[in-house]
Amino acid sequence: MNHNQPVYTDNDPQNELVTLNLGPTHPATHGVFQNVIQLDGERIVSGVSTIGYIHRAFEKIAEHRPFYQITPLTDRLNYCSSPINNMGWHMTVEKLLNIQMPKRVDYLRVIIMELSRIADHIICNTIIAQDTGATTTFLYLFQFREHIYEIFEEICGARLTTNIGRIGGFERDFNDIAFSKINKFLKEFPVALKEFESLLNRNRIFIDRTAGVARVSAEQGLDYGWTGPLLRSTGVDYDVRVSEPYASYQDFDFEVPVGTSGDIYDRYLVRNEEMWQSLRLIEQGMEKLKNEPAGIFHADVPEFYLPAKEEVYNNMEALIYHFKIVMGEIDAPKAEVYHAVEGGNGELGFYLINDGGRTPYRLHFRRPSFINYQMFAPMSKGMLLSDAIINMSSMNIIAGELDA
Repeated sequence: MNHNQPVYTDNDPQNELVTLNLGPTHPATHGVFQNVIQLDGERIVSGVSTIGYIHRAFEKIAEHRPFYQITPLTDRLNYCSSPINNMGWHMTVEKLLNIQMPKRVDYLRVIIMELSRIADHIICNTIIAQDTGATTTFLYLFQFREHIYEIFEEICGARLTTNIGRIGGFERDFNDIAFSKINKFLKEFPVALKEFESLLNRNRIFIDRTAGVARVSAEQGLDYGWTGPLLRSTGVDYDVRVSEPYASYQDFDFEVPVGTSGDIYDRYLVRNEEMWQSLRLIEQGMEKLKNEPAGIFHADVPEFYLPAKEEVYNNMEALIYHFKIVMGEIDAPKAEVYHAVEGGNGELGFYLINDGGRTPYRLHFRRPSFINYQMFAPMSKGMLLSDAIINMSSMNIIAGELDA
């Protein structure tokens, strides 16, 4: 952030400012949101951010849906890493219901969530490269996002909005094809990621466009409620997976990358290193699965876990449980619950107030993009317009997570 820029006033006869609407349909905004900015030439004098163009009232809709029907809503928050949203919601309800998960389910979840994190960071870092003019790196690495989606498709039948898993585990076990594709990804992606880094990390043009641009101190990041890679790039060592472990993350060995200056270049480096750490976590998860009993993919909670359709058609007890779950005949505890996971953009939290029924009395999503984005306008003051676009890319603002 540059605080040494000259002060402009609208009454200055020698100063002619231009008002520009950056968004909501401008391709450079990477989403449906607007920034009304004032320019002196190419330099931003001031700006106001406007959101709400795709507001879908998810929190209010959730109050009229049973717990298990809320999962598709979470898909559409950060749709670049949907499974993290899905499993964060499932774990929130499991905390409410005090369901203890089998270790094998936890390890399967870690594998899926870390694949999602890689997919999310691929999008962010390749878009930063694209906005500096590096199209080759964008096209080259982006194909591995498709490989991750092929893994999701093998597990649940969907790619982007996955609706993956259930309260209590997964709807089915991973098959051999899914594990084979995961192993193939673990073998091929590190080679591509290393090449991606070799093309950008010491690239003179890329460094000139990103290093020292949009610098944020640790104090500023904390004041604005930043979490995730953005906060860690400022030097703050905060990661929900470490501070409040979930899904047995405490069983894994990994590091939390942190930066020093909080500029665009540091954010890029932090996300790159997080992809390497995610690969470590996936490899460890695959190894840990070998020591767990095969075939376990959900907890033993028949009053909350929907039985398989084959059982419903052929087993009276399964039919009864299916009917009770769908019709909401089994009450849940009266309680207030908050559960957070480390999403692609930071702390993704779910604050659930339940009055004893099977639909939330109130549900609030703590959406990291929404909280991170509030700093964009103050950061942009005094910045060149072209730098502000790259700054926006480095914040990885996902419109669905911005104004749910």
